[in-house]
Amino acid sequence: MDSAHDLQARWPALEVEAKRARLQPSLRIAAGPLAAAFDRSIAAADRAASGLWRRDASVWTSDRAAQRAIADRLGWMSSPTVMADSLDRLQTFSGAVRRDGFTDVVLLGMGGSSLAPEVLRAIVGVAPGWPRFHMLDSTDPAAVRAVETPAKTTLYLLASKSGGTIEPNVLAAHFKQRLIDGGVNRWAEHFVAITDPGTALDRRARTEHFRDVFLNPADIGGRYSALSFFGLVPAALMGQDVGEIIAWGLAMLAASEPSSAGAMQNASVGLGLAMAAAARAGVDKMTLIVPPALDAFGLWVEQLIAESTGKHGTGIVPIAGEPLGDPASYGRDRLFVRVHTPAGADQAARDARVRAIVSPERPSVDVDMAAPLALGAEFVRWEIATAIAGALLGIDPFDQPNVQQAKDATEELLTQYRSSGALPIAAPDRTLDDGTTITLSSAARRASSDADSFLSLLHDGDYFALLAYASTRDAALDEALQTVRRSVRDATRAATMFGYGPRYLHSTGQLHKGGPNSGVFLLISAVPQPDVPIPGEPFSFGTLELAQAVGDFASLDAAGRRAMHVHLPAPDAARIAALGATLLARLPGPG
Repeated sequence: MDSAHDLQARWPALEVEAKRARLQPSLRIAAGPLAAAFDRSIAAADRAASGLWRRDASVWTSDRAAQRAIADRLGWMSSPTVMADSLDRLQTFSGAVRRDGFTDVVLLGMGGSSLAPEVLRAIVGVAPGWPRFHMLDSTDPAAVRAVETPAKTTLYLLASKSGGTIEPNVLAAHFKQRLIDGGVNRWAEHFVAITDPGTALDRRARTEHFRDVFLNPADIGGRYSALSFFGLVPAALMGQDVGEIIAWGLAMLAASEPSSAGAMQNASVGLGLAMAAAARAGVDKMTLIVPPALDAFGLWVEQLIAESTGKHGTGIVPIAGEPLGDPASYGRDRLFVRVHTPAGADQAARDARVRAIVSPERPSVDVDMAAPLALGAEFVRWEIATAIAGALLGIDPFDQPNVQQAKDATEELLTQYRSSGALPIAAPDRTLDDGTTITLSSAARRASSDADSFLSLLHDGDYFALLAYASTRDAALDEALQTVRRSVRDATRAATMFGYGPRYLHSTGQLHKGGPNSGVFLLISAVPQPDVPIPGEPFSFGTLELAQAVGDFASLDAAGRRAMHVHLPAPDAARIAALGATLLARLPGPG
């Protein structure tokens, strides 16, 4: 790998050496009661880092077949260099889109192909004079309907590594029809594909004459693809300084290179060491505390860690977006990671609350983020840290063996729908007067036959996951869901996760089924009002969304997880609030 000096000589305008100097002291670790555990992991972390830099797959496994698969997933380490060489193409492409009068860009993606662009939109923003940017990674009919843009001046980015992911493909069918209905006969000129070489999407884009096709290196996994075409094509279309984003990524690679200083002093490796050593000591709830402006970044970190480490009964449980609480609301299973930004965004009253939570008796890590465009560095930092953590935990951080379970379950349901016109859904355990249905998993039913006492299944060391198949754009629903999440944390001291479906299936879903059996899952779905048809399919978006919810619940059940599925007659905030109140009323409070 090129040294910082080599990178500086190759791209002097990117000022890689100066950025590396700022990044080297950007990580501080306070091990607290885990000091001995951290010290015991230093030598292993140093070996893992050296192996990563050599692209030595034996760092993660001794299995030869698995090593070959890992060797084909390490391209993210070279991606900033590849993208630096692609700067001219990115800038030429985005400039042409702007000159051609496009007013809106809509990204149709899922998981790794969509979260990094959303982070860049939320934190860096859209430059003045550039098209508005919208990210859609939902099959919820209300979320689909909410993306209302002028057909004749909208560009769609169809992003899928495999080229066969169902969500972006059905969304593409919907918006293709929207273009045709809006009088855009040459609809393909409004589509751009981002995918791997040789996929069905690659072939389709060329056959149907999409405006452009960006072929990403195939050795970059989806969740490690932030600094690839998946992240940087959208960034360029937002008018962001893509060169600066790449430069920060190159600088973090240089700052993270193994050295005699050791893992604890390494800006990336030290973070991976802390996460893994804490998890092995039972402190496996990696709780990210960020300024409000960085909330979207937490979702990307959550996906990266959960999908990479949650397998074979082990894993780090990332907690992102959890509202701050009183110190008494947190159990002893928390590793706190605080991200600081300049300009005092995380200071004053909020910082005082954080200091009260993160006492010297708790292990913690502090990360300094230099500037919004330094997201390029943070993407690389967390990718390296996750790879190191995987090595220390003895797992392959580049596969996702359990993600396919829910996909297969959904496809089986849809296959039956195609033949019968109805989803084969088992009878619920309980139906309320308003039509709400409640179904318990086998593990939950064995532990408690009373659905109202579901939250009593949470024990010390467990986490609570609230999974909602609802619109990501409904503020009232979101507030009701967040209130349930916060109330459960405060009442039980359990760490809490929250995810919108189907997004979480491509994110934390791997951890839910493959990680430690310490989760208690409340899955909520609702009858859409109104539904939206999918062109070319016999099922609607609402049917697809319900199939995904039912399929994931079945997968949780098969994995022996404690889970409850509540299906509401309508996506209604008041019903969610009432459900939360009923469940919380049966709890005695924190013990």
